[in-house]
Amino acid sequence: MLPDITVLGPWTYLATEVVFGTAAFLLLFRADALARAGRTIAVLYPVAYVWDWYTLEVGVFSIPMRTGVELLWIPLEEHIFIVVVPAFVLGIHENLRLRDERRA
Repeated sequence: MLPDITVLGPWTYLATEVVFGTAAFLLLFRADALARAGRTIAVLYPVAYVWDWYTLEVGVFSIPMRTGVELLWIPLEEHIFIVVVPAFVLGIHENLRLRDERRA
């Protein structure tokens, strides 16, 4: 059985982003890839923002366990999500690349 983190109420989504964001940061730091990832995320951000705004606007999904703070027409948590997801993916990618280089 999974732990019920919804006991955090409106802070639930933000708390999960802090946990996964910390993991993403540590992976990128370990791979010395913070700057490279930052550039990639900066390029992806506008596209992801428009995508997120649109899907929220047309009702594709809703986010009940959030703070309710909105910034530029989307929830604060979504702005963080737009950064954390690619950071996590890039962190894993960079660590796998490092592993492969060390094996070669």
